Amino acid sequence: MHELTLAESVMEIVEKAAEKAGVARVTRVRLSIGALSHVESDTLLYCCEVVSRGGIAEGARFEADRPSGKARCHACEQDFLLDHLAQGCPLCSKHDFQVLDGEQMRVVEIGFI
Repeated sequence: MHELTLAESVMEIVEKAAEKAGVARVTRVRLSIGALSHVESDTLLYCCEVVSRGGIAEGARFEADRPSGKARCHACEQDFLLDHLAQGCPLCSKHDFQVLDGEQMRVVEIGFI
């Protein structure tokens, strides 16, 4: 389960940001988990809750945005939304494309007290 390792990395980022800001407690953590990231968002959020126990973010609300994948077809130069990598271009059905967005997994917001 690589989500547990990712949750540990998220908590390192959160703890460093909290230390830098000099805050007493983290109340909210919002993640961006792209649809093509190969990360199960519900599992990651649960793992973040588990990893946060006993730390500055214990009891924080963990949330995830799930942006769609986006790609550009090399054959017809069409930009399109991409749900999974096996999908072809909706205009020409080719599978020759460049992924433009949707593979990210990052911390986008941290709420402090």
